[in-house]
Amino acid sequence: MTEKISQIKSFYEEAFQIFDAKSEMPEIEVRFYPYIGINHTIRVRSGKVFVRIAEICREMPMNSQKALAYILVAKLLRKKVPSKARQVYSDFIKTQEIREKAVENKKTRGRKIITSAQGSFYDLDEIFDALNQTYFRNSLPKPILSWSSRKTYRILGHHDSTHETVIVSRSLDDKKVPRFVVEYVVFHEMLHIFHPTIHRNGRRFNHTPAFRRNERKFQYFEEAESWIERNVKHLKRKAKIK
Repeated sequence: MTEKISQIKSFYEEAFQIFDAKSEMPEIEVRFYPYIGINHTIRVRSGKVFVRIAEICREMPMNSQKALAYILVAKLLRKKVPSKARQVYSDFIKTQEIREKAVENKKTRGRKIITSAQGSFYDLDEIFDALNQTYFRNSLPKPILSWSSRKTYRILGHHDSTHETVIVSRSLDDKKVPRFVVEYVVFHEMLHIFHPTIHRNGRRFNHTPAFRRNERKFQYFEEAESWIERNVKHLKRKAKIK
């Protein structure tokens, strides 16, 4: 075991002593893992604790590693996370350097499944172009547009700024789905391009008040929202059909 891993492991042992002093110290294994983003996990299997820290955080300062240990152990044991630990860790992950590393990781190692913009009933390229002209004066750069590989209902659309893609649920590529519903979903994702995510105090804001105001400018906003609400169960059934 390297000196760094040994020191990090001691932080988890310390956290267990503080949060669960009456129990016997479990065996703990700590490893760095090649997660794409800033993800960490802590699991218990057969009485042994397995900690996986994102490789991107290998050079994270030891005070931040200690803070992360307290956060993960507290969550595992369903204890209140110390505010100081949360603040120390947050100060690290919200730095510009770590954000840039995370984005670069996603670009080089992330996997995005692209099918085609041309569906059985609707052409996403044609819909994007029409909406861009009507609502954005053709000012939006065109991303890669694709129908999802599977039918989904929980997420009808998704914009990925890192890969410059917009994915729309294949559940909507159906003759029974009104065109204005597909247009509305694409329009919503286009607004994510028009209103980029705002980072403030370590938090992400995707749907700002300005975003919501512009969303209501869609000509069939009420009709589309109403249709989706009424038909979500139908979309769910379609998603389960293979």
